Amino acid sequence: MSEQEMPQGAPDGTVPEIGPYVQGPEPSGFSAEEIDTGRPHPARMYDYYLGGWDNYEVDRVAAERVIEVHPQVRLSARANRAFMRRAVRELVAGGIRQIIDLGTGIPTSPNTHEVARETAPDTRVVYVDNDPIVATHAGARLTNTEGTGFVLGDVRDPKAVLDHPTVRELIDFDRPVAVLLVAVLHFVRDDEDPAGLIATLAEALPAGSHLVLSHATGEPYEAYEAGRTDEQARDGVVNVYKSATATLNLRSKAEIEPLFGPFALLEPGVVRVPLWRPDGAVPSALELNNTIFYGGVGRKG
Repeated sequence: MSEQEMPQGAPDGTVPEIGPYVQGPEPSGFSAEEIDTGRPHPARMYDYYLGGWDNYEVDRVAAERVIEVHPQVRLSARANRAFMRRAVRELVAGGIRQIIDLGTGIPTSPNTHEVARETAPDTRVVYVDNDPIVATHAGARLTNTEGTGFVLGDVRDPKAVLDHPTVRELIDFDRPVAVLLVAVLHFVRDDEDPAGLIATLAEALPAGSHLVLSHATGEPYEAYEAGRTDEQARDGVVNVYKSATATLNLRSKAEIEPLFGPFALLEPGVVRVPLWRPDGAVPSALELNNTIFYGGVGRKG
């Protein structure tokens, strides 16, 4: 996190205990036991950062704690979303007609299939997320058109995702596939082997397939001379996610690049997300310093 414009937290750099929580309404189709409203969920927090309403009080309280210590998180979320759209457009323009969107989160229009079908209306998209609330919204917004599907699954079990009947019905693994892991892998711990998860996915994909990946970092933007890691802000954000359903695991660019494994990086490599093939003005160095996501796209040869 950048030290620029960061409010001060507690003297030890922690964030106050989150809560108490007010349970939100229960979506139809799932029991209370299936939907964890006692802890913040990253997908619902991300929805809040983007200005959405599909979240619970527990998620809003946690998200506001993050905003307290890192006010630019909403800037980062929007930049990350824009990166996803540019990457999808590029890949579909290059001939990709099948996409697996892993960890899709709460639907926020334009969604992956909407972006892809601007160029190729026949693009097939399977959305995957481990939150039953996302499944509820997916049924209403993502899967009511032909050629789209939703799987309640977890990136930590890629084989189960790949073997799911919905994936097998919509995705032809003899043809190139784009896999999206957008703002997902920083919720996978080192001991859960994020590189191994990608290797399992890659093994199932033919040559010409692509990986779109973005990942949060705590290091400053290298081209901003005034930037340095604000350890208090960084630790404050990480502490909030310790109370969530998945912890936040920030990684450096040097740690993110190897995650691409057999996917050879396309130009410009792993960069702050606004710098990946921008279609508008490039942000200032200060703004790039405050954008905490790296992003890149790789191709399997």
